[in-house]
Amino acid sequence: MTRPTPVDYEWMRVAIRLAHQCPPSPGAFSVGAVIVDQNGEEVSRGYSRETDGHVHAEESALAKLARGDPRLRTATIYSTLEPCSQRKSRPRTCTQLILAAGVPRVVMAWREPSLFVADCRGYELLADAGVVVVEIPDLAHEAQAPNTHLSLGP
Repeated sequence: MTRPTPVDYEWMRVAIRLAHQCPPSPGAFSVGAVIVDQNGEEVSRGYSRETDGHVHAEESALAKLARGDPRLRTATIYSTLEPCSQRKSRPRTCTQLILAAGVPRVVMAWREPSLFVADCRGYELLADAGVVVVEIPDLAHEAQAPNTHLSLGP
């Protein structure tokens, strides 16, 4: 397992602040995402329901970039929640979008609980495809905070 760096903590806190901008939804998590290039510069950002009621944070951040943007090939995407591996509202999951964009590194704060999807496998699918996946569980509580509108359990 790859350990997070101090820079990973800084960018994840940016993503957490973005998650607080999400309009609450009884049927969806509030998530923030930031894409950072290899030089440590922000490339794009997004949050759940930013542009419509179904857009996910990673999807929103990726959609702001031109298809094939070369910065994505060496970028890191910071997402407060594990990228989705199942989805009803769109034809492609966030995991598929990240893989299609060629992003080689994903940092997340917490794994998706089984509230809406019984078995999210974003972490595993990304790792199996060769993406470096880093988890920052000690920021999970902060990443969960924008989701008080949901019953997350203990």
